[in-house]
Amino acid sequence: MEFGEAIKALKEGEKVAREGWNGKGMWIVLMPALQLPPHSTQEPSAKVNDRTAKHIGVDTPLDSQPYIAMWTATQQWQPGWLASQADMLADDWVTV
Repeated sequence: MEFGEAIKALKEGEKVAREGWNGKGMWIVLMPALQLPPHSTQEPSAKVNDRTAKHIGVDTPLDSQPYIAMWTATQQWQPGWLASQADMLADDWVTV
């Protein structure tokens, strides 16, 4: 499939990859927006964790915008993946 179709698949919650990528097991996924209450809240539900609160403040709620992340060939999570021109022009995109 082409890049535009791969983006549509990402928006539908699919993982996608290129057959032409050299690394085995690589794929990308769209991480949805996330809103969390501040670290200092007394709510028992999910909230900003210690690591994030260190940077944004314990009294600051998190408003994370959607982003594309890659699972790399070395099994590392890489947030903020950006397509190259070769990726955008390729027609070897597949769902994983």
